[in-house]
Amino acid sequence: CMIFGVGCDITKVSRFEKWVLSEDMIKRFYNESECISESAGLQRKCEFYASRFAAKEAFSKALGTGIRGFNLNEVFISKDDNKKPEIKVLGNAKKLLEEKCGEKYKIHVSLSHEKEYALAFVAIEIVS
Repeated sequence: CMIFGVGCDITKVSRFEKWVLSEDMIKRFYNESECISESAGLQRKCEFYASRFAAKEAFSKALGTGIRGFNLNEVFISKDDNKKPEIKVLGNAKKLLEEKCGEKYKIHVSLSHEKEYALAFVAIEIVS
């Protein structure tokens, strides 16, 4: 196994308040499977979307492309059977990832947030 790339991103949670209130912004940047319950409070929604946006940015840094050649809603966070966050990729994001890393890769992600800031760390590993 070999680490292909790592990326880290931090975002200000309050920046996402206007996004949470705009369905168009959510649809533009997030996959439909990433949506949080409408019953969640505003602060919780902002933290949720901020951490996921940071993960998308961190993924683009780990890939080495920046946010070019794919849409952000093609990179999304889901949870595995143990409720651990994991990154999934579709469309052009998957194509770019496979061009750079081949078809055997693993994406590691860690998310965190604390009132004002959300942080994500991503490592892409090529599996032999």
